Amino acid sequence: MSLTEQQHEEITKIPDEAIAVCALNAALKTEGVAGLAGGISNTLSKNFLGKELLAKGIKVSQSDEGVEIDVHITVKYHTKIPAVAWDIQENVKKEVQSITEIPVTAVNIHVQGVELPEEKAAAPDGQPAEKETKDDAPVENKTEEETTDDEK
Repeated sequence: MSLTEQQHEEITKIPDEAIAVCALNAALKTEGVAGLAGGISNTLSKNFLGKELLAKGIKVSQSDEGVEIDVHITVKYHTKIPAVAWDIQENVKKEVQSITEIPVTAVNIHVQGVELPEEKAAAPDGQPAEKETKDDAPVENKTEEETTDDEK
């Protein structure tokens, strides 16, 4: 057995959580990503184990060939989803490989939803609704005969 084979066998395994945090940071830095979506595994972890996962929306699977990462995201409205998915794959692969020196075999992107911009309240005729303030009290319409001299 050569020295490089011995070194390869002695490499310690990097925890999935550490790889997930690297992937999370790379995904959130990508333009067009609104956030990460938890999924059922995060819900089960929170409900049954009583702890919330550090990197919700990221699933890491390690093998002898390398690491496979699943990223569950929500995108911003008016975002080109294929372009964002490609950018996330590139960013996650580059970040994980540079930090852990483990080859990334696949980065799978799962778009879970689209974040819509907050809509302003609109009146029935389509015009923006006016804000109500404390000073908006009903005004009585008085005829000229009902108006006192002080009000003129």
